[in-house]
Amino acid sequence: MNRKDREVTDFCEILSIINSCSTIRLGIDNGEYPYIVPLSFGFEAEDNKIIFYAHCAKKGLKLDLIKKNPRVCVETDTMNGYVNTAQGVTTDYRSFIGFGIAETADYDDTVKGLNLLMKHCEITDCSAEECAKLGITAVIKITVDQYTAKRFKG
Repeated sequence: MNRKDREVTDFCEILSIINSCSTIRLGIDNGEYPYIVPLSFGFEAEDNKIIFYAHCAKKGLKLDLIKKNPRVCVETDTMNGYVNTAQGVTTDYRSFIGFGIAETADYDDTVKGLNLLMKHCEITDCSAEECAKLGITAVIKITVDQYTAKRFKG
């Protein structure tokens, strides 16, 4: 990391950064060019690993690419405006970048992931169990074990 003075290492603060974001961007290998897609998400922390859950259709490019190469990158951020500094103008931001493995969740993790997603997105009028039973939604489970986080507040 170039700006060590902006690095966030406190795990609780990293989780706070993630929790303050509404969208993750999932980067997947697509051969010649990376494939990046924005997703709503839920997450949990376990043994200093961060596990993201995102929903999608049962078929599609994301799942095809993940089957070919499950190694992915996840990014999320918040931008709170611009700040004047002695050198000019910079951004007041908080960001997280993580690397890990993506997989299609089994039934139990689908229910768990949908519950976490609905909690994070503040959806209160749906049942994760009922959604999972419909069998029309897949859940991608992304286990992140390498990550960095940064922040700058002027």
